[in-house]
Amino acid sequence: MSAKSDAPAGEHIPAHPHAGRFQLALLALGLVLLLVAPQFLYPVFLMKLLCFALFASAFNLLLGYTGLLSFGHAAFFGGAAYFTAHAVKEWGWPPEAGILLGVAGAALLGLVMGAIAIRRQGIYFAMITLALAQMFFFFCLQAGFTHGEDGIQSVPRGHLFGLIDLGQTMNMYYFVLAVFALGLLVIWRFVNSPFGMILKSIRENEQRAISLGYSVARYKLGAFVMSAALAGLAGGLKALVFQFATLTDVGWQMSGEVILMTLLGGIGTLAGPVFGAGLVVTLQNYLATSDFPVTIITGLVFMVCVLLFRRGLVGEFFASRLGQRLGFRSES
Repeated sequence: MSAKSDAPAGEHIPAHPHAGRFQLALLALGLVLLLVAPQFLYPVFLMKLLCFALFASAFNLLLGYTGLLSFGHAAFFGGAAYFTAHAVKEWGWPPEAGILLGVAGAALLGLVMGAIAIRRQGIYFAMITLALAQMFFFFCLQAGFTHGEDGIQSVPRGHLFGLIDLGQTMNMYYFVLAVFALGLLVIWRFVNSPFGMILKSIRENEQRAISLGYSVARYKLGAFVMSAALAGLAGGLKALVFQFATLTDVGWQMSGEVILMTLLGGIGTLAGPVFGAGLVVTLQNYLATSDFPVTIITGLVFMVCVLLFRRGLVGEFFASRLGQRLGFRSES
């Protein structure tokens, strides 16, 4: 199908078979650059960027490839941060076990929230996810193991597999980079599997998918749980990088940030959320020490991107003349 120039933002994704390969090549080049980036940029800033890029990619798995807009993904991100931080600090678990616990906890939350939310569609689905996430926020505020507004602080990074000291910044950086690359690989494989193809068909025409005999609710729930688990992976990593977990991680503002990152980069693209997360985190980092209000500048950037790049920065590239010359097109 041909692209429509007046389509709303995020509706179009690369359809040409070379588009996916081109995005993988871009990401591979980016990973190579990230291997040497600590020589030029602050490693903690890079680790924050990677954590949020993975978070945005996990969210995009649900919005971009399934067509479900969740306002509650902070519950999985922040919940996994709490689970990981508590297991590592209070129980003395090694970092890899703590992260796995965070992923499992986020997946379980995703299963419970998804089973309730997928019964509705559109804005009702979004509002239910927001309501459930706010319930989890107040649980974290009251639960003893989260330490309320103080959060869990001074979380030890420990030794990876009992051998590699993650207290060393560079060791921690390359561990985060490896997990980030693995997470993107999982997303790419999931999207390009038969399961992923069915998710795309549900996004495009749910009634037709039902008429073909697919259990749409089960596929939606599977995508929701996978997205929650990967968001939990990002949250667990973030807790180890910064060595704390707080209520900010589970607040509704965090859900808003990941939506912003994904829309800026371009939904339904593999590289878009990574680029969007990099843009937002960079703005936050470099404006934090300036006199400019971060939220206002970020909002202005978002407005400009919505007006000029309706499919997101990466999505717009594929719809541009340059993208068409390279053999890419957008499907409606």
